[in-house]
Amino acid sequence: MDPRALTPALLVLRLCLHLLMAGLLVLAAVRALTGHAANAPAVVAAAVVLGAVYAAGAVWPSVRTSRRSAAVWLGVLGLAWLALLVVSPEGLWVAFPLYFLQLHLLPVRWSVPLVVVTAGAAIAAYVGHGAALNPGAFIGPLLGAAVAVATVLGYQVLYRESESRRRLIEELISTRAELAAAERTAGTLAERERLAREIHDTLAQGLSSIQLLLRAAGRTLPADAPAAAHIEQARQAAQDNLAEARRFVRALSPPALEHGSLAAALDRLCTGGPGPRVRFSTSGTPVALPTPYEVALLRIAQSALANTVQHAGASRAEITLSFMETAVALDVVDDGSGFDPLLAGTASGDGGFGLPAMRSRVESLGGTFAVESTPGQGTAIAVTLPLPDSEEVPMSEEVSS
Repeated sequence: MDPRALTPALLVLRLCLHLLMAGLLVLAAVRALTGHAANAPAVVAAAVVLGAVYAAGAVWPSVRTSRRSAAVWLGVLGLAWLALLVVSPEGLWVAFPLYFLQLHLLPVRWSVPLVVVTAGAAIAAYVGHGAALNPGAFIGPLLGAAVAVATVLGYQVLYRESESRRRLIEELISTRAELAAAERTAGTLAERERLAREIHDTLAQGLSSIQLLLRAAGRTLPADAPAAAHIEQARQAAQDNLAEARRFVRALSPPALEHGSLAAALDRLCTGGPGPRVRFSTSGTPVALPTPYEVALLRIAQSALANTVQHAGASRAEITLSFMETAVALDVVDDGSGFDPLLAGTASGDGGFGLPAMRSRVESLGGTFAVESTPGQGTAIAVTLPLPDSEEVPMSEEVSS
């Protein structure tokens, strides 16, 4: 056991063990001196040697960290104890703290047999000193050994359970922190996307309409009309604010679109992830898309691919981005287990695999959303968004006029 993991209660128990050993050694020496035993000097010397060996191990750090050092120390301590047993029957009581030391410092496969040997040595010493044979001579050391084994092994089981619970709590705390960070990140991204859509759908569209109306009004006025200059200034102000709104939208776009095009973001989405093999392809001539279009198509592709990985059990999937004359289309096809779109749309468990959210996102941009799937025959999701009118400059470009 790591000594740094000792609690105050365990430190008190260790101190009590030290005091017990010291008390038993003092008792053996005092009994030999007060009883005027002929070998009293030998008993005192043996008790002093045993106490010195014990104290050396108590302050020697490697005894608590190295099994080899602990075994060497216990061997020397055992020899000193046997010397005390030879000269005094009082030494048998030292067997009790020795049980705890052996069980605490050695593996179970070594400590339990050694405890049995120690109990046998105590019984033999008691009998060897001419004491009368009685059940207590055998029951005492054996009962003490049984109590020590039960106490130490029981504590070790509780300690392992406590450590397992502590690690589990640490993992739960770490997981909770990771989930909280992920939720904060997801909330930040969702709020950025919402603000981008709001700016596009309100301020940017309104400023674009104001600019077009002021341009049309300016064309109807004579060149020398007094209001022409004011109209041109108002149109220029609307143009400048429209450009600023577009910069806001670009700054609030998803990180996957910050350093590349939509096609590049979709291509990165298809590589390096878990699940089926995913292939990405494009068709037609790529054109600049408004940022809300790119955000919507990327989010739909992410959601559809996530459903494929989590629910479909597919081995292959394909994402296709198609640019047409008047529209842009996104198709996500897999060869997974498929499902019934009607039942999925009314499911209460997971909201129909996110289909309502995808459909709402597409319809808010004036597009069409279709799902084709049959149980056991895969799934195909098709999204079509109309390209902006020629009168409306795409959100990814600055107004040049």
